[in-house]
Amino acid sequence: MLKRIKKWLGLEMPRPVVPNELWDRIESGLPFLAFLTVSDRLRLRELALDFLADKEFHGAQGLELTDEILLGIALQASLPVLNIGLEAYHGWVGIIVYPGDFVIPRHEVDEAGVVHSYDDEVLGEAWAGGPVLVSWFGGHHPIGVNVVIHEFAHKLDMANGEADGFPALPARMSRRDWAAAFTPAYEKLCAQVDADEMTALDPYASENPGEFFAVASEAFFETPGQLRDAFPAVYDQLKSYYGLDPAAGEAGLRAEPDPHRGAT
Repeated sequence: MLKRIKKWLGLEMPRPVVPNELWDRIESGLPFLAFLTVSDRLRLRELALDFLADKEFHGAQGLELTDEILLGIALQASLPVLNIGLEAYHGWVGIIVYPGDFVIPRHEVDEAGVVHSYDDEVLGEAWAGGPVLVSWFGGHHPIGVNVVIHEFAHKLDMANGEADGFPALPARMSRRDWAAAFTPAYEKLCAQVDADEMTALDPYASENPGEFFAVASEAFFETPGQLRDAFPAVYDQLKSYYGLDPAAGEAGLRAEPDPHRGAT
């Protein structure tokens, strides 16, 4: 069904209709979408269809791209730009989906000029000006680890250059305020990792400021209350940048009465 979207749009035919049962089944595997308002969830569905019409998907290692995979990735990739717009993803079209983690050959030159080659096992990677590579594990992943959101946060970061943790900010935001929030948070996390302490974010965020932004973005959408408690200034900056407040939605869900409580 979804593979015909571009053809239909090119012929100016009506947008394909995705059954609610299919949306509901896919979204049930993405519980953090419940932090959105009803109107935002409906807007996200529409944006996901626009995303699918704009990008080209390829299954690697024989992976068959089902409607569930395509919609699942599109929903997650569209979430960060729900209030930014798909134009933030301009300049590239390819998304390569692997059936699990995969290996990328690396080559590094040390200070003596010696080239070291090795295989890097990864879950995803975003290439500047090129495609996004993501692994797919049937839509399931540990809470707070979201490969799709992570890699598409890198794409937002790369829109104004390298992935350095400073994406292009809207006019309402200040680069100085961004740095004042992110720099001490990154340094704090690095110190916690060095001291082998428990961290509110995946320790991988200590790799560099670009990874900190991507990991913090994962947490912003998946475990927003935890991020807000640990790094409130970072949460506030991401709230302004993404134009969403998922922690409020999460708190609202937790405050809802349990319909089964007291039942006999």
